[in-house]
Amino acid sequence: MKQHRLAAAVALVGLVLAGCDSQTSEVKLETAPQKASYGIGLNMGKSLAQEGMDDLDPKAVALGIEDAIAKKEQRLKDEELIEAFAFLQKRAEDRMAKINEESAKAGKKFLEENGKREGVVTTESGLQYEIVKKAEGTQPKPSDVVTVHYEGKLTDGTVFDSSVERGSPVDLPVGGVIPGWVEGLQLMHVGEKYKLFIPSELAYGDNSPSPAIPANSVLVFDLELIGIKDQAKE
Repeated sequence: MKQHRLAAAVALVGLVLAGCDSQTSEVKLETAPQKASYGIGLNMGKSLAQEGMDDLDPKAVALGIEDAIAKKEQRLKDEELIEAFAFLQKRAEDRMAKINEESAKAGKKFLEENGKREGVVTTESGLQYEIVKKAEGTQPKPSDVVTVHYEGKLTDGTVFDSSVERGSPVDLPVGGVIPGWVEGLQLMHVGEKYKLFIPSELAYGDNSPSPAIPANSVLVFDLELIGIKDQAKE
């Protein structure tokens, strides 16, 4: 979590709630600005809760807002606030580190078990693949642009991206994708369908490219190589 992110988040909550009565029973949600204000506050609350800050005290937040609006003397010294923010930041970082560690262990266990299944091949890099449909077409090179259909999932089956659902295949450079795809695509022949099991180190590692893909995730792709584009004709 970036430094002072919590402080910025609380400040934003303050802006959202500044025009509201401190008694929630008297808050009206009738006009578009009122509804939007509530929606912003709701989304911010959900975001903070997801980061392990679900024990923030809404009444204390409201008290801070009221004091600031009324230009009252703040009830806590800056040093106390900085210490409190640092505590929550450290706690959130520790929780995330634990989650990442558990995710890495779960991914390793999944690959160990998956590699024992009949039909699953594990390459030297650690990439695992399973041939779903064989074909005798051309194999792409790193410099090629290919047309593919794919569906990406987490190991629990959660779909995070799918050209199949969108109903439209995509063109992409073989050498311009995650390492697991770069290797997997060069194993395939045009017309084939593979299932790729990509270790996190051949995907996004300890980074989380989106909320849908946690750090250290093993990614599972159903991949169909439809064709290799003739770039000379373009």
